[in-house]
Amino acid sequence: MDGDMTVGGRIALGDIIVQLARRRPIFHSEADLQHSFAQVLWELAPDVRSRLEVPQRGVGRQEYLDLLCMGPSARTAIEFKYFTRKWTGTAGMPAEDYALKGHAATDLARLHFVRDIARLERFCRRSDQNGLAIMLTNDAALWTPPALGRGQTRDRDFRIHQGRELVGTLLWAEGAYEPNTCTLRGAYILDWKPYSDLGGAGGEFRYVAVSVSPDPAGVDDMPVHV
Repeated sequence: MDGDMTVGGRIALGDIIVQLARRRPIFHSEADLQHSFAQVLWELAPDVRSRLEVPQRGVGRQEYLDLLCMGPSARTAIEFKYFTRKWTGTAGMPAEDYALKGHAATDLARLHFVRDIARLERFCRRSDQNGLAIMLTNDAALWTPPALGRGQTRDRDFRIHQGRELVGTLLWAEGAYEPNTCTLRGAYILDWKPYSDLGGAGGEFRYVAVSVSPDPAGVDDMPVHV
């Protein structure tokens, strides 16, 4: 499903990412990424307001959206994931020291990213609101297709490598753990793009973005409030 890759109906996501990468080729944390993204958005499109950690009502249990971007005529709900492997060095202008921790559980990174897409499908119940699920990582295992002949893994349905299509009902460990089952209403082909390259092992960063369109079956019948 090819969706709207604009933010707040005003600016292309790609334009924000380009400017963000120039200023911040790396981040200390996911919260750092969210805050920096909101800053660049405001500078490039000052008529798009942004709010962090916005509660979503009318979607069952209380849930929070990472970033809500509100333009004059359209809104964008954004979920971020920042998954890292170990990297230590200096980067950015002005120069900062970074010491990223390694998060070894790539299977859980895949699960949580797919869950973000499903969450956005629930949140995008307004005709004027699209969604974007964004993952930034320096762990090549996430964007690299699995080797041929690799044995069964519990996260096989949740693979998010280059060119993978996410669609339908995805089972964790072939359905052995039902709480992790995830059903998507849309179909999403994943296209990883370069973000920055700081050199050395773990110095290459890439990102993938998935666009979620409003649910035509639920548009405007259950508004989501700020």
